[in-house]
Amino acid sequence: MGPFFDTLKFLYFYVIMIYFSSHFFISESLFSTCKLRRQFYLNGMHKPGDVILGGLFEVHYTSVFPELTFDPPGFRHAMTMAFAIDEINKNANLLPNVTLGYSLYDNCATLVIGFSAALSLVSGREEKFLLHENCLGTPPVVGIVGDSFSTFSIATSDVIGLFKMPIVSYFATCSCLSDRHKFPSFFRTIPSDAFQVHAMIRILKHFGWTWAGLLVSDDDYGVHVARSFRQALAQSGGSCLAYSEILPWGENSAELRRIQVNQHFLPLLRSQFPSLYVIKQNVTGLQWMASEAWTTAAVLQTTRHMPYLSGTLGIAIRRGEIPGLRDFLMKMHPDIYDRNNNGNSMVRQFWEYTFQCRFAPPPSGWLQGGGALCTGQEELANMETEFLDVSNLRPEYNIYKAVYALAYALDDMLRCAPGRGPFSGNSCATLQKLEPWQLMHYLEKVHFTTPFGDEVSFDENGDALPIYDIMNWQWLPDGSTKVQNVGVVKKTALKGEELRLDEDKIFWNSDSKQVTSSVCSVSCPPGTRMARKNGQPACCFDCVRCSERKFSNETDSLECTSCPEDFWSSPQRDRCVPKKTEFLSYHEPLGICLTTASLLGTFICAVVLGIFTHYRSTPIVRANNSELSFLLLVSLKLCFLCSLLFIGRPRLWTCQLRHAAFGISFVLCVSCILVKTMVVVAVFKASKPGGGTNLKWFGSVQQRGTVLVLTSIQAAICTAWLISSSPVPHKNTQYYNDKIVFECVVGSTIGFAVLLGYIGVLAILSFLLAFLARNLPDNFNEAKLITFSMLIFCAVWVAFVPAYVNSPGKYADAVEVFAILASSFGLLVALFGPKCYIILLKPERNTKKEIIGRGTAKMGRKKKCIYQSPGSPAEKEKRKQAEENKSNRINNITMIYGNMTVNTKC
Repeated sequence: MGPFFDTLKFLYFYVIMIYFSSHFFISESLFSTCKLRRQFYLNGMHKPGDVILGGLFEVHYTSVFPELTFDPPGFRHAMTMAFAIDEINKNANLLPNVTLGYSLYDNCATLVIGFSAALSLVSGREEKFLLHENCLGTPPVVGIVGDSFSTFSIATSDVIGLFKMPIVSYFATCSCLSDRHKFPSFFRTIPSDAFQVHAMIRILKHFGWTWAGLLVSDDDYGVHVARSFRQALAQSGGSCLAYSEILPWGENSAELRRIQVNQHFLPLLRSQFPSLYVIKQNVTGLQWMASEAWTTAAVLQTTRHMPYLSGTLGIAIRRGEIPGLRDFLMKMHPDIYDRNNNGNSMVRQFWEYTFQCRFAPPPSGWLQGGGALCTGQEELANMETEFLDVSNLRPEYNIYKAVYALAYALDDMLRCAPGRGPFSGNSCATLQKLEPWQLMHYLEKVHFTTPFGDEVSFDENGDALPIYDIMNWQWLPDGSTKVQNVGVVKKTALKGEELRLDEDKIFWNSDSKQVTSSVCSVSCPPGTRMARKNGQPACCFDCVRCSERKFSNETDSLECTSCPEDFWSSPQRDRCVPKKTEFLSYHEPLGICLTTASLLGTFICAVVLGIFTHYRSTPIVRANNSELSFLLLVSLKLCFLCSLLFIGRPRLWTCQLRHAAFGISFVLCVSCILVKTMVVVAVFKASKPGGGTNLKWFGSVQQRGTVLVLTSIQAAICTAWLISSSPVPHKNTQYYNDKIVFECVVGSTIGFAVLLGYIGVLAILSFLLAFLARNLPDNFNEAKLITFSMLIFCAVWVAFVPAYVNSPGKYADAVEVFAILASSFGLLVALFGPKCYIILLKPERNTKKEIIGRGTAKMGRKKKCIYQSPGSPAEKEKRKQAEENKSNRINNITMIYGNMTVNTKC
């Protein structure tokens, strides 16, 4: 609590040692009596009883030193305690057969006097009193109600606590007094500043006020409040202090101006001058929040202050109802109280102050100036005095609860059954041998409900269940002012903390008459996060939009949360939405076009197949092994159909089947073309001398076997690929941030490369053979058509590789489908287009003569020359052999291309 308080604490211990050493001496006769050596002359009032309760109240205060001013509310506080004790004595159910008395002292709002009064309560008022069993006996008082100031309570409790004397304060709120190690016997019926601070923070949060200034008084109360407020505000999060200032005592205008200019806020605590400074500087537009110290201060609730202070929200001590108190106060009269030895001087002082008279002889000394003599016939009912105002009982209600708490604790103690007590040996405490710590034991466990309906009990720190009224300063249309109760904040044993506000009743000092805003930075909406500004409090921040794939769905989020893998942040970044899925769909334009093209190619293949079936006996169909032509058409049809496996959402079976079907279909197609090309070359090679022996390897069986073997190799490649590393569907999130691309990963790149490579090898081989045979007799060979078709095929698939590699997502599938369709259409048109043209449009050319006529014409011209050439018999034999070779060549053509006869005659 600082070096100052440590020094003050040392002085207190020094004073108490001197006090007790000079106050008491023990007689030499068997240590049977103690005697006060001197007394403090204190202002007080007393009532005898079996058990005495002490009280410390501020009945006078110093306005201009050393003059004392009577304080009617303070005297009402003292009389509330007297009323509570009188009420308890009349209650047959509480402390039966025990009469409570009291000793009430005026602390004069001075620490020294208050401390002296507390010591007098501990030591007692009798000059002599008997001691029992080595100075053990009933103490002069068993408990003290007071003091009103936190600083006074700290000083008093620090010393009185050594004797375990229970002290129940009704107005000391410093949170430091909850320290049970330093103040073991301190209790209070008013909430501590810790709860007051917490309640104020709850209100700040309720209205969204995150930017506030703190002004505290320059004393123990203010220092501890400031410390507690800063700590609680930091722990609560979301709010922070723009500044924290200690309000100087007195009219330090320079210091006040510094606070006003630098912080744009004016103090309003403890002193009237700051409020006048608010008026002087015309500081308006601020929302004030008052502590319980000045929430109900009537001196500030004037029409002069309302333009600046109206709308103030404040924490106020709980207002209670005490039935019968006003009647008790009305019956008070000096004659009722003992006047001997200044024993009840406070009553006479109140009478003198209220009626502006004095008692004689002699004058009491408390009346300022002269005045008429008091007769005792004055009537309180005829006077308008603040003393009789019981409409706003706040400290009085806490005093009432404090007295009853001590009474209930004493009652519980006296109801203890012998042999079942809480002390050593299961003993019980008695009035004859009562120790203060024994009463404190019961006080810690007390629990009762007031007639007003509030529960009273103490926690382990001596704090009662806290409750505050929330007040609002209202400026009424007629110019008058009103402090309106607009809510309550409390803590109960069952429900915990509660905040109830009736916002419809709140008056706001703003043009809009709506709740004002107090923020350093506007709250960050969902979709953003707070980024604290460097060097500024936590409430000053920028709102940064959440990055892609992150979101925040709360106001003032500290961080943005990442969306799950299959989700993406919405455009507002306030939620996660499922990512768009992308694949080559049947429903999109590209998919529809490719599907249409695939079906069109399939349909054309079917039509061509039908044409060839219908005209299967014609020379052009039968030429060059019609069986291969039919097989080629079927394979092309499969090529068109397999492209459909690349369209639609990838599934496991489609991923596995698409490449296998594509690879096998194209190998079947290219194998047929390769065999046809090889047959063409072989036939015309066989037409040369000695070449006929090779034709036995190109019969129909051999052709089918070759196609089957070549296709089986591709089937084996596909099987090995599917078994070792099968293609599987995959959700790719790498291409796009906001999309999931459904694709088929090939599994084994080597397997895919081998599949394509094998097709490429067959295609290149077919192209080379067809290219070499392109100049053979036109009518008998398809070499030129095959050359052109394979040129298209190879060009398409050479272009496919880079396009496929560089196409993301569904476009890779589209490229592959396009390559399949383009190459298939190229083969279909190049190989079967001319034949269909002749079959359908030029049927006159679909004859044996037209098919092989061009070749025979050339051979006829040669034969004419041979027959007309004269020569020797040897030459005739040679011509005969040439004629046989020519006949064999024609027969070979007939065998390979079909059973067509050729007229070899000129």
